Amino acid sequence: MRVNRAWLGLLVLVLPTLLVAMDMTALLLALPQLSAGLGATNVQQLWISDSYGFMVAGLVITMGTLGDRIGRRRLLMIGGAAFAVLSVVAAFSVSPLMLIVARALLGVAGATLMPSTLALITNMFQDPRQRGQAIAIWATCQFAGGALGPVLAGFLLQHFWWGSVFLVAVPAMALLLLAGPVLLPEFRTDRAGRLDLASVGLSLVAVLLMVYGIKQVPVESVPVVPAVALVVGAAIGALFVRRQLRLETPLLDLRLLRNRPFTAVLIALVFAGIAMAGTGLLVTQYLQSVLGFSPVASALLFAPMGLGTAVGTMAAPALARRMKQPTAIAGGLAVSALGGLLLVGVGGASALPLVMIGITVLALGTGPLFALGTGLVVGAVPPERAGSAASMSETSNYFGGSLGFALLGVVAAVVYRSRMDGTSDSLAGAVATSRHLPAGQGAELLHAAREAFTACVHVTGVIAAVIFAGLAVLILTMRPATRPHFPATSRLAASGSSSHEVC
Repeated sequence: MRVNRAWLGLLVLVLPTLLVAMDMTALLLALPQLSAGLGATNVQQLWISDSYGFMVAGLVITMGTLGDRIGRRRLLMIGGAAFAVLSVVAAFSVSPLMLIVARALLGVAGATLMPSTLALITNMFQDPRQRGQAIAIWATCQFAGGALGPVLAGFLLQHFWWGSVFLVAVPAMALLLLAGPVLLPEFRTDRAGRLDLASVGLSLVAVLLMVYGIKQVPVESVPVVPAVALVVGAAIGALFVRRQLRLETPLLDLRLLRNRPFTAVLIALVFAGIAMAGTGLLVTQYLQSVLGFSPVASALLFAPMGLGTAVGTMAAPALARRMKQPTAIAGGLAVSALGGLLLVGVGGASALPLVMIGITVLALGTGPLFALGTGLVVGAVPPERAGSAASMSETSNYFGGSLGFALLGVVAAVVYRSRMDGTSDSLAGAVATSRHLPAGQGAELLHAAREAFTACVHVTGVIAAVIFAGLAVLILTMRPATRPHFPATSRLAASGSSSHEVC
């Protein structure tokens, strides 16, 4: 395939990448309007917000292997068509239940897009240097989409109704469906893991239960149900792992974890996701509830975090040409640790510029990990398993984000309550209570609550700095990437297997 055609194909591939990332975050600003329009209860709002992410997380492993088997371009086209249709359904939903179902089905379609796009890049770019540049562009669009989602939603909500947030995906998916068959190659192989239905069921249930538990533990006053979900999900996950290690052609080839660079990058993706998501959670609340910015203004002020990651990913290939990839990744993580430390100084008149500089530096340093690290993951496996490897990368990133919201959210809650000596459980609660108090008492309560929440930001910055510094050490100790050894039991004889690539 000619290089020009490959780069044109990459432009087509970044469309679904951008939109899936935007769909994850754009609803945050649209939720109040659509909830008012549809009359959604608090529980229904929760499911409208989370059903999409739950299904993406639960099915991305299955879709990665399915694309390897039935054809990555075919799965991408099917997912793109479904995403366009379901976006229209979501935009014109007439009840909360209809929107919840549409969002869940959008998650199913979204799960087909991410591993398919990343796996196709490995087919389209055989030259390692070009592949690294392509993956950097792909990662840039992913994180830029997450940053721009709330900004675009804020603009649309000022001029149109809440359904316009969903309709943005339709023209982009239409372009994918028209240009994809012309510009994208097809790749499928008989050597991909077969679609073992028991494994599919185990992975889906395990991921859904664990993600549900992680998200709900911090918000439940008595988190019995989320705790049970976590335990049951972990038990089912253990059964899934045991089954994969026994199958000749597993849904998810866990033997890949024997490759130390592969495993180190996956661990780094999880913990970097924890640090970034937790920092993002605290900073967005700080901008709104402490500094007093509106949701739209906060989204604009927070955009440098996603854009910083995007710049870092774009710069990663140039860094890799001047130094070894582990050195570039570790150096970037050290920069991210510095960004975390900058957040420790937030407060007073310089609060806003220091917050923005801190999150930008923190995000900028993660770029080499997301660009070069993702390249190491998909480059460490045979081409026929690229979809499975891509799904592992995406799952690690998503789990890290979910854990970050939960774990650092709990830490922040503990710090806040200790600073308030039990007089307030949350900053939002303090704001609501202050409205019913005399002016002097209300102002005193708000001042104390904002100081306590600022301390939460400081603690989160320290935790993020420690995580990134630890990951830098981990990456530096890993050996150069090599292809893992695949036991004979996991391969089919060459005479009895075939792979097919059709341009």
